[in-house]
Amino acid sequence: MSNETVLISGAGIAGTTLAYWLGRHGFRTTVVERAEGLRSSGNPVDVRGPAVAVAEAMGVMPALREAATSVTGMRFVNASGRQVGRVNMRALRRASASREVEVTRTDLAAILYEASRDSAEVLFGDTITSLRQDEGGVDVTFAKAAPRRFDLVIGADGLHSTTRRLAFGDESRFVRHMGLYVATLPLNGPADDPDHVVIHNAPGRMASIHPVHGQALAALIFRRTAVDGFDHRALDQHKAILAEAYAGDGWLVPQLLDRVKNADDLWLDSVSQVRIDSWAQGRVALLGDAASSVSLFGEGSTLAIAGAHTLAEELAATPAAPESAFARYEARHRLLVDPKQGNVAMAGALMVPSSRAGIAARNMATRLWSTAAAGSWLRNQLRPATS
Repeated sequence: MSNETVLISGAGIAGTTLAYWLGRHGFRTTVVERAEGLRSSGNPVDVRGPAVAVAEAMGVMPALREAATSVTGMRFVNASGRQVGRVNMRALRRASASREVEVTRTDLAAILYEASRDSAEVLFGDTITSLRQDEGGVDVTFAKAAPRRFDLVIGADGLHSTTRRLAFGDESRFVRHMGLYVATLPLNGPADDPDHVVIHNAPGRMASIHPVHGQALAALIFRRTAVDGFDHRALDQHKAILAEAYAGDGWLVPQLLDRVKNADDLWLDSVSQVRIDSWAQGRVALLGDAASSVSLFGEGSTLAIAGAHTLAEELAATPAAPESAFARYEARHRLLVDPKQGNVAMAGALMVPSSRAGIAARNMATRLWSTAAAGSWLRNQLRPATS
């Protein structure tokens, strides 16, 4: 059992999972979170593949299955709302023998936090302002708390990681815009179809309604070059970007844009990848999206859970040699991450075709795609890269 002190920046999915496993291995862990409490978007994410085994070992799979969304499929509709394609997700899971579960990011974060709350001290409403490391540890200053010294610091603070900026350099060096933006917005009312994600496409744009525990969540994904001066916290800017991108679209888009105008709970960000040569600098390491943001459709949560378990396992194996542990963690986890970094283009082509011909071809494919063929494809997506 180790007695090392570890600071984790970020109380999200990666950070809370890591706190749980480090606590199990005897590390003295502190988590610092900028938000005043648990904060996460309500968009659905998947716990699949290697994350299922980790969640089972944590004892949280029953809670995750209890919190699972009721979605059984996806329906594609035209501008008048007529169905033009459908994917039966329940049949896909059955054909692939998948044990995955879809939950909201909010529920996943809350369940993981509850499991880890006895494993770490948590500082809400605070953030790291500087890091200074030497051979023996890392001196950390905070916006509010008194300065402290830790043996290790782990940045699990997302795509726009403060830890990465302080220890590795400016975000512009590592974050690559993938030509897409995504926005989510709770609609504060029931979804018309409680069992299906309903999706409408125009060239380069997708608008969808997702039923989440009886309530409707809108998701908007669209192709666009990087916005000059984009600020992921600038709500008025986000509203203007969406109004421009979706002007003139049919289906329910005009009503969604009206809802956007008055929203204070809109979330929008770039679909981006993080590419960085090494996930560790001395006694500071990165985890989750801070190290390797890769995904468009929920894969990040699975990779965050799996990566946190691997990192804790390697640190426990050689607590006195963290740099060696970080190198082993990175080597193992990149086997899962690297293949996924090529999937964004494929996912974008499927969900956000760039032309009317591409939309028609995708819709036709959903009608011709047999369950067996779909199951085979899904097994390939879920299979670990080492198999």
